[in-house]
Amino acid sequence: MHTRNKAGIHCEPISIKPGYQFEVHRVAYQRNEVYACMMHFHQVHEFIIFEDVQGMYYHSQGQSAIQKGDVVFTPALETHDYELTEHAKAWYIIQFMPQFLIDNGLLYEEAILRRGLQLRFSQQDWQSIQQQVNWLEQSYLDDPHSVKSATLLKLIIIWLVAQGKAVLPNAERALVTDASYKKLSPILSLFREQDVVELTLVEAAVMCHISTSYFSRLFKRTFNCNYSQFVVQHKLYTSARWLGQSEKSITQISYDLNFSNPSHFISMFKRYFSKTPNQYRKALWKQLS
Repeated sequence: MHTRNKAGIHCEPISIKPGYQFEVHRVAYQRNEVYACMMHFHQVHEFIIFEDVQGMYYHSQGQSAIQKGDVVFTPALETHDYELTEHAKAWYIIQFMPQFLIDNGLLYEEAILRRGLQLRFSQQDWQSIQQQVNWLEQSYLDDPHSVKSATLLKLIIIWLVAQGKAVLPNAERALVTDASYKKLSPILSLFREQDVVELTLVEAAVMCHISTSYFSRLFKRTFNCNYSQFVVQHKLYTSARWLGQSEKSITQISYDLNFSNPSHFISMFKRYFSKTPNQYRKALWKQLS
């Protein structure tokens, strides 16, 4: 079982190796171990199967408490965030390409999984899910391209959609229906579509047709960080994805993402991911080899 225990982001950027359909791994943190997350999105679909957790889940439909045994699904490009307590925590992450659903005839599931979901299960169903995920991880480690691995992933997706009961979000914090979120939608669409966004605060406000001061307040209130921080975090997520998906050098990535110089990029990356870009790439390639 390959478990990540080191400090860092729990919701990693896409780590699906080119030519692979999906990726599965387990994450675990000890009590009081450093943990960090931010409002972000992926370019893949993602299930997080929480074995042990206490905290809050922030998503496009609102916010809600998460607990042991919950399963959270986030579709590609949907913004989400987690705020977890200092207690010990562990979960499985299953990331897969959106096309996997269509290619495998999961048309009903594809329709259901067009939006984020938080699901809970009976004790019996939860035990079945844990067994299925263990089988999937072992099969993935043996041969991620096998028919067995694809079949197990299909089984898990079908089971989760069929057996899970949706947790109702807090309507008072519904994000996609919130007027603030809608006002910010032009700049958020740009972040989803482009790897690098270099608009200044003033330019972003103009794009959203609101004043700079109002834009700044709305952005901070909606995403719990200011606009400039979000821009940097978006670059760092992009860099982490490139480190796993390309052979670009650290220097090339730093300049492609408009960091002032490679040293600045390396410093920022290490501050956020608790390891240098080179260390991150080596660890990721080792995991996927």
